[in-house]
Amino acid sequence: MFTRQTVGVIGAGRIGAAYAKTMVEGFKMDLVYFDTHRNRELENRVREYSSFLISQGEAPVSVTLASTVDEVLEKADVVSLHPLLDETTRHLINEERLNLMKANAVLVNTARGPVIDEAALVAHCQKNSEFKAGLDVFEEEPKMKPGLSALQNVVVVPHIASATRWTREAMATLAASNVAAILQGWPVSTDPNRILEFLEDPAPRAAPSIINAEELGLPTLE
Repeated sequence: MFTRQTVGVIGAGRIGAAYAKTMVEGFKMDLVYFDTHRNRELENRVREYSSFLISQGEAPVSVTLASTVDEVLEKADVVSLHPLLDETTRHLINEERLNLMKANAVLVNTARGPVIDEAALVAHCQKNSEFKAGLDVFEEEPKMKPGLSALQNVVVVPHIASATRWTREAMATLAASNVAAILQGWPVSTDPNRILEFLEDPAPRAAPSIINAEELGLPTLE
């Protein structure tokens, strides 16, 4: 279904980039992504994979940094949402933008429910039977907008995208590391890109992540 098509990613941070790599290398897809910060590591990874395909006598894949969200929606066969939720991304995907997507596109949201105008999505899926959506999150969890659960072209799961053994064990390790670090008087890391370092041995002498560290008056790493 996805082989040699185009995958679109909105929000190419750590999770969005990991998803993009999986789809590109798993299905030999072209990638078009939008992010406020260019992800050169991701682009280089796709280009390296493309070079490998060429060396094996296969057609290359491409990577494009879109200038707008709309460009991703118009070009991609499957779109996965990975933005932060704030006032600029609430209802990022609304009726107007859903109408920009291909008639048989697939929309996936494992980020935050309010990124999609859920009522608009229900109406769009009711009118367009070939359009498909996969939702792990909802606008007003645990409630769903009327009609959503009855749609045959939408797959919904109860916010379990992180429910892998590795992820849940890592979450427990990071939580315990926070407690241990505070008891030992260590500072709090404020760089989300360093999280994986705290799952290695030896781990940094700091708390992995405490969102309200400043409010609590805890020292932070520079």
